[in-house]
Amino acid sequence: MSDERARLTTQAALASVAVACFLLVLKAYAAWATGSVAMLGSLADTGLDVIASLVTLFGVRIAAMPADRDHRFGHGKAESLAALVQVGIIGVSALGIGWRAVDRLIHGEVTANAEYGIAVSAIAILATLGLILFQRSVVRRTGSVAIHTDSVHYSSDLLLNLSVIAALVLDQYAHLSGADPVFGILIALWLVYGAWRASVHAVDQLMDKEWPEERRQAFIAVAARHPAGRGIHDLRTRTSGANEFAQFHIWLDPAMSVVEAHDVVDEIEAELLQDFPGVEVIIHVDPEGQVDQPDNPLAERDETIGLSE
Repeated sequence: MSDERARLTTQAALASVAVACFLLVLKAYAAWATGSVAMLGSLADTGLDVIASLVTLFGVRIAAMPADRDHRFGHGKAESLAALVQVGIIGVSALGIGWRAVDRLIHGEVTANAEYGIAVSAIAILATLGLILFQRSVVRRTGSVAIHTDSVHYSSDLLLNLSVIAALVLDQYAHLSGADPVFGILIALWLVYGAWRASVHAVDQLMDKEWPEERRQAFIAVAARHPAGRGIHDLRTRTSGANEFAQFHIWLDPAMSVVEAHDVVDEIEAELLQDFPGVEVIIHVDPEGQVDQPDNPLAERDETIGLSE
């Protein structure tokens, strides 16, 4: 599964680089031919797309590396770091577009050759749509946060290219001279929103945020259903790239031998892996009724959840 995941994420990242380079050449010509600030903003965004796609490729390649002596939990967080670099790039792009749009509003420059910009934007929409469909397929199969962030960025590019077409049509055919820079400002604001939205998932992984409550409860239900178990507590979960980790304490009969307790834990782990494949599970055995002083102040809440299940 890890080899298949690495292959798919690498293909998605390479496809992103190829599409970005193709569109960069087309939009450079269109920006020169039209003088449109909206098209210039689209060009700047595509130029940064090339960098972001290279960062994504680098991130997914590192994340696919197996655990080693210095990284016992693997390299999954490289994807989150790559996603945050993308967010920074998107933010810089938005600032540049916004500045150029305001400058255009102040000085009132005009655009030309709208047909070039419209044709290039239409091609960009088709190429971007194909890439997004492929990326979403890869995300469904791998859960890659870096490819997901890249897909979110390219999804915003669809609106960006439509905005460029609208700006050129209104500016040159409807003779609304302020339409082009206004659309440029709207594009910049949309990119800022997309950057903020894309950063949330990456930060959650870097901060080891717990699984969603529904998934936690489903995990607890499986972990607590073994007949020998007397309750579980102190459940902790986290995600690193495509790797998931869960650890908890389980109460067992104090009269059990070490071998018997070990067998019970093995059986629980086997059941969990059936319902949660790929999750690395660590189980600590406690004699029934024993309550350790938790290092984590929220552990008491987790104990209550475990007992209720």
